[in-house]
Amino acid sequence: MSFVKRNPHSPTGFFACEAAGLRWLSAAADGVPCAQVVAVDDDALTLERLAVGAPDPVAAEEFGARLAHTHDAGADGFGAAPDGWTGPGFFGPLHQPLPMSYAAEASWGSFYAEHRLRPMAERAALDSATAEDVAAVADRCAAGDFDDDDQPCRLHGDLWSGNVMWTPDGVVLIDPAAHGGHRETDLAMLALFGCPYLDAVLAGYQRHHPLRAGWRDRTGLHQLFPLLAHVALFGGGYLGQTRAAARSALMLS
Repeated sequence: MSFVKRNPHSPTGFFACEAAGLRWLSAAADGVPCAQVVAVDDDALTLERLAVGAPDPVAAEEFGARLAHTHDAGADGFGAAPDGWTGPGFFGPLHQPLPMSYAAEASWGSFYAEHRLRPMAERAALDSATAEDVAAVADRCAAGDFDDDDQPCRLHGDLWSGNVMWTPDGVVLIDPAAHGGHRETDLAMLALFGCPYLDAVLAGYQRHHPLRAGWRDRTGLHQLFPLLAHVALFGGGYLGQTRAAARSALMLS
């Protein structure tokens, strides 16, 4: 049995990019399984059909541990595309994908500022106060204020709960915006709209790869890009969350 995602009006490379991301993530030893690619063309992506299961804390903890393994498989740089992919990147829903640039930055902050925050802020209809706060966060990122010694990680890139499929055999991931980035970005996405048994997921993650002190305080920083994308896609209903995320980032030491 298979499942077909189809959009005859999708941008060139959209489905091939997703397929490349699924394969790249799946190649991580002991990582989280991804939906298997059956076929891909310009208009559609055919995937294995997944059986639906119920979330439970044991599967959630295993998911967290496997996600740490996926991240630790690494990437060629901050913003790196999936191995072998040289086309464009995309972020967002099937029928309204937004462009997502790739890069090969040595600094996470520079990547996040110049390839995520500033471009998405230009697309989002922000009020002046929120725009100023987002610009100030981007400036601090570009200056390296939030850089650390963690290496570029292999990220799903759009890890909200809707892209976490609970099956009888555990979690399987779908719909990535895969790239090289900071591990806290995927974890912040899991928290953004809620994930079943998130505490168990985090416990499993930290069992394999303990997170750097203060990671919870940086959640808003890492949620800022997807919140800007939601403003760009869906309008001002997300402005309050976006402003709060920017201000929490500005309060970081």
